[in-house]
Amino acid sequence: MNSQQLEEYLDSVRITGHVATPREVNVRHIHRFIDGAEDLGFGVRWSHRWTYDDVFELMHHRVGTSSDQEHRQGQDTISARLCVAALDRFAARLAAAAAKRETLLFATGHPAGLLPVHAALAQAMAGAGCPVAAIPAGIGFDAGDIRQINHVVMWHQHGSLMHTHLPVPMESVLARLQADGGPLPDLVVADHGWAGHAAEAGIDAMGFADCNDPGLFVSEAQGQLQVAVPLDDNVSPQLYEPMIDYVLERSGLN
Repeated sequence: MNSQQLEEYLDSVRITGHVATPREVNVRHIHRFIDGAEDLGFGVRWSHRWTYDDVFELMHHRVGTSSDQEHRQGQDTISARLCVAALDRFAARLAAAAAKRETLLFATGHPAGLLPVHAALAQAMAGAGCPVAAIPAGIGFDAGDIRQINHVVMWHQHGSLMHTHLPVPMESVLARLQADGGPLPDLVVADHGWAGHAAEAGIDAMGFADCNDPGLFVSEAQGQLQVAVPLDDNVSPQLYEPMIDYVLERSGLN
């Protein structure tokens, strides 16, 4: 599948294009991000003061949301062109990691959508000879714990894999790795606070982010996160399969 075909496909299944996240949520989340909401900050410290207008323009240019300030309700968009361009950068960084046999860490706060994406990439990188950091059992978080399934780190609670945007789980994982004397990963592939905190900690990191998640795009703009891929981050998992194949092909991992 070439880039144009992938763009058309992503729009057809609403991973990009007319996505499910409504405009009013995008607008509200920019306001909450500016106000310091922890679940939208993703652990990203600002290198300078960001205003609402700054973040609004950033999301238009890096995600493809509407540029109309008066458009506050209804449909919003993610650009397939911007998504695929980011996937190309993402694939190039994976290829570089594979060539150097770097140690990687994969994590997700959206297990119902993105777990298969991370798992497929982790399996491919492991197959290319890259170590995937093993997370020790017993890292607690909010009446639950951090678990690693199919190479992917997630928050578990009461028998369920949980949704989270918070940076604290990644902070706990990195602290435990350091305490145990193990090496920190050379590259983190994640989303939400998992990716944001890793980048803030000075680790090379890439992440997937929706049009209502300004934190990772701010991190990228500040030179912290290496790549923020704009897409709907919670569609049915099988819909991501052509995207996974594209990344693996572009990175030379299939």
